[in-house]
Amino acid sequence: MVDVEFFWDPVCPWAWITSRWVTEVAAQRDLDVRWRFIALRIVNSDKDYERDFRPGYEAGHGSGLKMLRVAASVRAAEGEVPMAGLYTRFGGDIHVNGRRDEIVGAYDKGFPEYLTEVLADLGLDTGHAAAANDSSWDTLLAEEVEVALGRTGREVGTPIITFDPPDGPSFFGPVMSRIPRGEEAVKLWDAVRYVAEVPGMAELKRSLRERPVTS
Repeated sequence: MVDVEFFWDPVCPWAWITSRWVTEVAAQRDLDVRWRFIALRIVNSDKDYERDFRPGYEAGHGSGLKMLRVAASVRAAEGEVPMAGLYTRFGGDIHVNGRRDEIVGAYDKGFPEYLTEVLADLGLDTGHAAAANDSSWDTLLAEEVEVALGRTGREVGTPIITFDPPDGPSFFGPVMSRIPRGEEAVKLWDAVRYVAEVPGMAELKRSLRERPVTS
């Protein structure tokens, strides 16, 4: 049994910020977090990217899908343990280390050099890089998407969190532009958990937000 399930796509900056908050709290509260997959490319499979999104979104979401295929291949072979480090590396390179253009720019090829580098650095079999262009992994990823959206409803994106999975409260968010640290992180965690457990609570939202601060 784990304390929290967090559904991630490496290209989403809002999920990245929330994931770093969860990581901050987990270290202070000794929480066991299971990092699961939600591919934005699959969530938006019914959308017309040229009509419904700004330029670049299809390559971004497609890159996330390919990275999640690799993560799925690693998980199938190695179990859950590598997932936290893999997300930290993928997300850090995209959102903090300035490598997003390098990664997304090689989207059509599945960025094999980058993936091989990451897998080698993490002590994982570099053969998993081939999964980036293997669409057979999409069945598993679609199943993970259905689990996440089955818990929250379909009109959401990333991140999605479940407390005390699989039957505890799940929600989209919290979406925030900065990473809470230290005591502030724990206070927010307790507040969000309390709100999530209030019977009938469905939404607390505002559309005004600043640009994401990802580090």
